[in-house]
Amino acid sequence: MPEVRLVGPNGEQVGIVSIGDALKLAQESDLDLVEVAATARPPVCKLMDYGKFKYESAMKAREARRNQAHTIIKEIKLRPKIDPHDYETKKGHVVRFLKAGDKVKVTIMFRGREQSRPELGFRLLQRLAEDVTELGFVESQPKQDGRNMIMVIGPHKKKAEAKAEKAAAKAQREPESAEPESTAAE
Repeated sequence: MPEVRLVGPNGEQVGIVSIGDALKLAQESDLDLVEVAATARPPVCKLMDYGKFKYESAMKAREARRNQAHTIIKEIKLRPKIDPHDYETKKGHVVRFLKAGDKVKVTIMFRGREQSRPELGFRLLQRLAEDVTELGFVESQPKQDGRNMIMVIGPHKKKAEAKAEKAAAKAQREPESAEPESTAAE
């Protein structure tokens, strides 16, 4: 008669028993007999509430998905002849995106005769990369793509770290804004 290695409901080793005895034990304890390792010799079976097990594993998977960080690529578009103030504004957006843990795709659009001077766009991208060095790194070097020149900047810190940092800063600000309660214990 075929035998299985039986594991109890709390993880304790019952030992090697016949399949009939294992099924009888499962019925007596009102649990299911679940094959855990089919390739082992003899196969390993466990006494458990299978419905509860499936529910708990689904809840763990859902929680893992909720805590998962999605990488988002934000895009900033520039022109080679950008005004200094406009450049600072766009750089501020790039800094904000990198602090939030997002990647930034910087696109320089060339029009007309600007296409014959790609070094202007290259210099602008290099300048931007140097300005945000402490927050991010150049993930893909500037490359010409038709009328556009594209560069991707990745953040130094991960999205999850940025989220946790933001939550910690918010929690720190809340006690400061709340007025202290006076207790008159007399």
